[in-house]
Amino acid sequence: MIGGMKRRKRSHPQQPKQQEKQKRKKQQRKKAPYRVRNWPEYDRALVQRGSVTLWISDDAISGWLYDGPTHRGAPFVYSDAAIETVLTLREVYHLPNRGAEGFVRSLFQKMGIPLPVPDHTTLSRRGRTVRVYLPKRASGPLHLVLDSSGLKVYGEGEWKVRQHGLSKRRTWRKIHLGVDSESGEIQAVELTEAPVHDAKVVRPLLEEVDRPLASVAGDGSYDRREVYQALQEHSPGVRIAIPPRRDARIWRHGNQKGPPHPRDENLRYIRRHGRRAWKRHSGYHRRSLAETAVFRLKTIFGPVLGARLLETQRTQVRIRCRALNKMTHLGMPDSYAVT
Repeated sequence: MIGGMKRRKRSHPQQPKQQEKQKRKKQQRKKAPYRVRNWPEYDRALVQRGSVTLWISDDAISGWLYDGPTHRGAPFVYSDAAIETVLTLREVYHLPNRGAEGFVRSLFQKMGIPLPVPDHTTLSRRGRTVRVYLPKRASGPLHLVLDSSGLKVYGEGEWKVRQHGLSKRRTWRKIHLGVDSESGEIQAVELTEAPVHDAKVVRPLLEEVDRPLASVAGDGSYDRREVYQALQEHSPGVRIAIPPRRDARIWRHGNQKGPPHPRDENLRYIRRHGRRAWKRHSGYHRRSLAETAVFRLKTIFGPVLGARLLETQRTQVRIRCRALNKMTHLGMPDSYAVT
């Protein structure tokens, strides 16, 4: 206060360069609208997702009862295909175990199928050990993109966490996906506890991939030696688009024996042309398709796991990925940016 008057701050006009930067940022933030070319086909695929006959196949009905080898303990009544079918219906229609049991029982009565239906206790017990395979149709060299995300098991909601903070009862699991960027199919999936690092799961994911890798893209969390080693052992000569850290250094200098390391080649290109140019050159932006797969998985099936044991949670996640692949096979949108 000077003489009872407030001193006003002088407003300095913005520099032309700053104004240009702000305009560029606004233009970058504005997303281009998209339209779907094949809307009639995609519309039929969306409708068919809700068809019960899609999820209860003739093969599952013919192999409903268990006829495998004997084992210790009480003999199985239902085959793995039967358990997998009921668990799939539970995830697609968002039902608890008891609701899935009643739903399938009523369907069999309406369809006149004289088969027993596994009860909720059997679903819970067999859900720990049943093996779920992902249906895959794509062939040829694979362009794989990697990503991970969290799934909530139990705990407080987001509002309570923002108001009162995180508590010890809030538990999460981490889902790791390997997605084919060309077809959108999920090629591999793993579920781990939350503290497990993404790089530790790359080798188990590659064990499920049965096609040669043409390229692999992932975010900076995969910038580890063990990741590069696992990828090169699986498919020698694979193109790897993983951004090095900001303070990255060369791993294998020119005076050492052996060919240049792929990570060092990426780092040298970034130093010469910049990180943005490297992303365009390497096809790093394919990685966003893995985030799209995670978004689809959470949107369709929800971000919460209903099972409590880690073994059952892994089965639940694989069932969801299996159902998502079947939805992908029905039809995907062919979209284009509207200029």
